[in-house]
Amino acid sequence: MSITINVSGDNKTATMKINGRFDFSLHNDFRKAYKDVSLSAGQYVVDLSATEYLDSSALGMLLLLKEHAESQSCNVRLTGFGDEIKEILTIASFDKIFTLG
Repeated sequence: MSITINVSGDNKTATMKINGRFDFSLHNDFRKAYKDVSLSAGQYVVDLSATEYLDSSALGMLLLLKEHAESQSCNVRLTGFGDEIKEILTIASFDKIFTLG
């Protein structure tokens, strides 16, 4: 699987790392990675440091994660991305929806 998730011991942070291409082929794995995670008013961190490519379906998956996080009074932070992915996120106005950095 190209997605790993680690939940902190205090159950306040879940870090998801996306390796390789972040596209529709990861839809089921991405959802499975977080669907059973329940945090207590914390945050989901999506580590994009090993992400080579991100498409519009990945943007949709991030929005679904945001819905899940908000249902738990959590936020989502996107980190580790390079200039190319940052440009995609900015063009999609994700810098206004998510915490970047």
